[in-house]
Amino acid sequence: MGIASEKALSFTRDLPLSEAAVAFARRRHAGQARGGDQAPYVFHPLEAASLLERAGYADEVVAAAVLHDVLEDTETRQEELAERFGAEVAILVATLTDDPTISDEDERRDEVRERVHRAGASALAIYGADKISKVRELRLLLATGADPEIAESKRRHYEKCLAMLEEFTLGAPIAELLRFELEALREFPPVLQQ
Repeated sequence: MGIASEKALSFTRDLPLSEAAVAFARRRHAGQARGGDQAPYVFHPLEAASLLERAGYADEVVAAAVLHDVLEDTETRQEELAERFGAEVAILVATLTDDPTISDEDERRDEVRERVHRAGASALAIYGADKISKVRELRLLLATGADPEIAESKRRHYEKCLAMLEEFTLGAPIAELLRFELEALREFPPVLQQ
């Protein structure tokens, strides 16, 4: 299925808000690609959303996961999200969005992590699903020769994310899956493709 297709994805079958969010995200992320495999970028938020749907989260949470990068990576405004998808979704997306006024990457990451921590269960779940997808992408990056220092910085960040998630969502499926992805990355590192 190409990026232009508007056919519903299986995880949105009974989630009308999420289905609308998928169509919106496909349009807004059109032309963007992931670093690891050059797949359409929208695959990343869709993967995160699918994890949440399969873990039983509500339509609003899944829709926010679909949209979690549109404020950061597109020209979309929070007010537009509120009009189209409701205040709850818009607030969740804004909570997960990097603050562009913070120039230092580590400080920016720390600030988002703290904001998510304060926001509660739904934001924590989306944040965790996002990191699961990002660890999987990191595996691809390592297999294709990513800069080891950059990769290690990302891995340390994801470990901090896991520690925060486990502190507040101990035993939650999303935190457990993130733990597994990080353990697998450490114990079974990818082989560099030549």
